[in-house]
Amino acid sequence: MLVVTTENIKGYKVTDVRGQVFGVVVRSRGLGGNIMAGLRSIVGGEIYEYTSLLEDTRKQAIDRLVKNAQAMGANAVVMMRFDSSEIGQTMSEIVAYGTAVVIEKET
Repeated sequence: MLVVTTENIKGYKVTDVRGQVFGVVVRSRGLGGNIMAGLRSIVGGEIYEYTSLLEDTRKQAIDRLVKNAQAMGANAVVMMRFDSSEIGQTMSEIVAYGTAVVIEKET
């Protein structure tokens, strides 16, 4: 499954548009991670606990996006984007979304 942020894929043509597709994940860092992140925020710099959490969550959101696109009969997702928000003070929501399409190699 090709997942791209562009509208077109070089060397391919879109033969069918299946529609909007997304993958949603809401995650929370455990108490220990929140404590470590809180301590790091006092000193400043990158908060590795949250960086790791968000990287993992984005990967999981893309995996869900791909599964949803496959269920729609697509073999690619174009115009993929991420959106994120905070729920409360300890949870992050990540949404990967785009357009599920069927593509063919150009001849």
